[in-house]
Amino acid sequence: MIFLTVGTHEPFDRLVRAVDNWCAARPDKPDVLGQITARAGYRPQNFRTVDTLDPNDYQLHFREAEFVISHAGMGSIITALMLNKPVVILPRRGHLEETRNDHQYATVQRLRDKPGVFAAEDETALPDLLDRLARGKIDAGKVISSYASQELIDALRSFIHMDDTGNRKGTNQ
Repeated sequence: MIFLTVGTHEPFDRLVRAVDNWCAARPDKPDVLGQITARAGYRPQNFRTVDTLDPNDYQLHFREAEFVISHAGMGSIITALMLNKPVVILPRRGHLEETRNDHQYATVQRLRDKPGVFAAEDETALPDLLDRLARGKIDAGKVISSYASQELIDALRSFIHMDDTGNRKGTNQ
């Protein structure tokens, strides 16, 4: 099963339509379940959908999925990587009025080379990525931890203990 999620806040018809078209063009009709929100304007014809999922069902579908297709929301991306699921991400775009700005596009640019993350800048790039993943030709990379790395902890500790001049608090160095 392939799990599509558009998040819980807003519909993402461009992504849903692209996945629907991909499913329609495949003779083997991939098993896709999409969580697409009740406010979605576009209703797909070629895969199953639900408007919402409770947290337990959401986790269950993530775990059962061969891979995940998602908007470029950090919650979905992190969940996929923590469960060692390849994730295909497509950003909502500000100029298309899918979101307030292009923060998801920035997310795609930042994560595009990370293991397990397969970024499409626009919907025309999706069919090739989805075909490659559906054939099982791509590795998910390594599982990420649900805890902060020691490097991040050390950097935060150092930052917290600095004064406004960049010196360690309580010293003149």
